[in-house]
Amino acid sequence: MPRVTKKADPPTKLCAACGRQFTWRKKWSRDWDQVKYCSKRCARGKLT
Repeated sequence: MPRVTKKADPPTKLCAACGRQFTWRKKWSRDWDQVKYCSKRCARGKLT
């Protein structure tokens, strides 16, 4: 069972592509451990 997080204190990670900090989103609740990128653009690796 996933750990419950409070809305006021969501967990954060650093993006593997751009290095920006991003916060947990509900759509990532099942696979938060596998999330590495803050956006689809970073996942594609097409940063400018």
